[in-house]
Amino acid sequence: MSRAAGRRSVWLVVMLLGLAGCASSGIAPVDNRSPVPHAAKPGSVRPATPQIAPSTNGLHTVQSGDTLYAIAFANGLDYREIAIWNQLESADRILVGQVLRLTPPAGAVEIKPLDEEPVPNARPLDDLPVLREPQAQLLVYSDANWARVSSARPAPLPASAAASAAPAAPVAAPPAPASGASAASTSAEGWQWPVDGALIGRFGAAGGKGIDIAGARNTPVRAVAAGKVVYSGSGLRGYGRLLIIKHAGEFLSAYAHNEAILVKEGDMVTAGQKIALMGDSDADRVKLHLEIRRYGKPLDPLSYLPERP
Repeated sequence: MSRAAGRRSVWLVVMLLGLAGCASSGIAPVDNRSPVPHAAKPGSVRPATPQIAPSTNGLHTVQSGDTLYAIAFANGLDYREIAIWNQLESADRILVGQVLRLTPPAGAVEIKPLDEEPVPNARPLDDLPVLREPQAQLLVYSDANWARVSSARPAPLPASAAASAAPAAPVAAPPAPASGASAASTSAEGWQWPVDGALIGRFGAAGGKGIDIAGARNTPVRAVAAGKVVYSGSGLRGYGRLLIIKHAGEFLSAYAHNEAILVKEGDMVTAGQKIALMGDSDADRVKLHLEIRRYGKPLDPLSYLPERP
């Protein structure tokens, strides 16, 4: 047998042994890919991955991914209070490992919303004195009376003085805002619904801090008003993939249980902009959980959203 033929025989034997081993073991190849988020069984509850939970000792140690807004949101506080209590120069700058106090120190100044200040009591002005003496006198025409009235008239002003004494031109009033301008710049009026769907959970029901809206997976979620994204992540217990937007007037809107988040922290969004996709992260079904808060306190979103037909 030639040397080349011998080599071919050896390789043939090796290949046959390999095929025989695979046939006898019956082991399939391992797929190392993780399951997609919506591959869970229908009706199952996704396991929570807590990162920011309400504090039990009045302190919070900052972890990677935390924001001051999220910490305040989880503890029902105003982020400005936490900044003051911990002498933070900026609400956007906290350090990993930093321990924040979540209770006011002795002598701390309490932040009160302007609309909660006492309204001053109106007091009527004193009655103006009534002039009971006549301010004019009717004179019969005569040369003597005409001379008397003419001498009482003021002398005409020079032209320069008359020009300076002329009334100033009326100042034009500032233009009214355009009809399409967002009312969220000054208040929560004019906000819009983030999704269309059946209302399946109301504010206050079973301790709910917002409302739940049913919908189909991957339905676009839109911002209820213009604002800035201050949190985007899944670090708050029970909220799944959560998005928090800060609006004018110290309002916050929060959108929970998303399938995907389409914006990032620091982004400025407009009213009606697509910001996420509906999902069931940390929920028992596909739904959007919407919260509206002001000064850290939950409010009923139905008090701000327009009535549906």
